[in-house]
Amino acid sequence: MQMDLSSFPMARVIDAKRGGGQLLKWIGNKQRFAKEIIRYFPDNYGVYYEPFLGSGAVLGALSPETGIASDTFAPLLGIWEALKRSPETLKDWYAMRHGRMNRAASQKDGYENIKADYNASPNSADLLFLCRSCYGGVVRFRKRDGYMSTPCGIHTPISPDSFGRRVDAWAEKVAGTDFIHADYKVSLAAAQSGDLVYCDPPYTHSQAILYGAQEFSLGELFNEIEKAKERGVYVSLSIDGTKRSGETQCELPLPADLFEREVFIDCGRSMLRRFQMGGETLETECVSDRLLLTY
Repeated sequence: MQMDLSSFPMARVIDAKRGGGQLLKWIGNKQRFAKEIIRYFPDNYGVYYEPFLGSGAVLGALSPETGIASDTFAPLLGIWEALKRSPETLKDWYAMRHGRMNRAASQKDGYENIKADYNASPNSADLLFLCRSCYGGVVRFRKRDGYMSTPCGIHTPISPDSFGRRVDAWAEKVAGTDFIHADYKVSLAAAQSGDLVYCDPPYTHSQAILYGAQEFSLGELFNEIEKAKERGVYVSLSIDGTKRSGETQCELPLPADLFEREVFIDCGRSMLRRFQMGGETLETECVSDRLLLTY
């Protein structure tokens, strides 16, 4: 069922160009089409919840007056907490590691040293720099122990001054949002009638080694969404849509009557497939996210 927007109210949208781009690189980043997703949000809602925070692209584009964003991956959530609590701390974290990379024998050596520190003791400060400097922005983890394995990127990481400007812009965007280290079920249970929840969980077909190697059950998520819907909560879910991943077409067992509308959003080329296949330009590896709405 395709969605008719002719009479659907438009949500408040912040220009994604304000602030010069994304704060973090992260797999599944919705930066390029966050505004398109927001077009399908209701115009009026109470508290905005984002329980699978990741790069926060949709949060940043929406810039809600009152928001609660969460994630179970503590090193990632710590970056957002620092942004809200002390933007200067975030700038210092990045600048120190950027300088350390420049003083190393090579960019790769500097990166590998920082990655080794992170793997010895996972922390937000190292992860911040690694996610901006790793290959393709694809942060991946070994499932058995959480070892971060992505090699150094071929690009030059942005300067501390440029990153600092992004921090300032993003601090404004999330001024109304609180960040909590919690499972998505906590946020869905807390949402009340008239609130809005946007869910962007790990994708079942392509992200088994990503996003902190978290365990995730799509069936359990559907159950929690159903409970929230019964309370009058608006829920929007980004999930596997049509994706040519090798020769696999993604199909999902959607519960009957849970979602009222669906739309497919063109995401362009698959970043993960490009990473897996050595950086090739993959003309057939296109991705369309399925956006499912309970309203």
